[in-house]
Parts: sequence; structure tokens; C-alpha cells
Amino acid sequence: MPVDSRPVGQLRNIGPTVARRLMEIGVRTRHDLKEVGPATAYVHMSANSPGKHLPVCYYLYSLEGALKDLHWNDVPEETKRRLVSQAELSMAIPPT
Repeated sequence: MPVDSRPVGQLRNIGPTVARRLMEIGVRTRHDLKEVGPATAYVHMSANSPGKHLPVCYYLYSLEGALKDLHWNDVPEETKRRLVSQAELSMAIPPT
């Protein structure tokens, strides 16, 4: 299966600000985002933006929607809950 090397800025839901924040954490392509996963990418972007609150709907759900080619609001509720749980768990565990 070929690697999807589309730049993140070309993916659905990903505007210039989100694309820039993704690139700041080393996520440059759809393949990179898929490898890292939406929850981990959200956690890294949050950690890279101290003092700023990154809205879950605008970031976490948008990242999932980018991978699934869905508008962020069309991401199923069960998936949204799973993503929030993953992100919360990652934020609660101190790095080793």
C-alpha cells in the first residue's frame, strides 16, 4: 500500500494554524498523522502551546476527520469519546 504523502495542510479540516502546529511537532503528511494518531498529535500540540487551550473540537476531532475524510462534526460520538479518553490519559501520564 503506497504511503499517503499529502501535506497536512491539504487535508480536510486542517487550516493554516492547525497545519503549522502539526508541522511544529514533526507531523508533515497524512501518513505522519496516521502514524502518530490524532490523540497523540493533539497532546503534543497542546504541550507545544503552553498557556493556550486548544479546543478539542477544533483540533482533536479535526485530526480524526482529516484521516477519515469527514467534517469534524461528523466524527461518530463513540469515536469522539475514545479520542478524548486517549488524550486525557496521555496528558495524565508524566513522560518517562
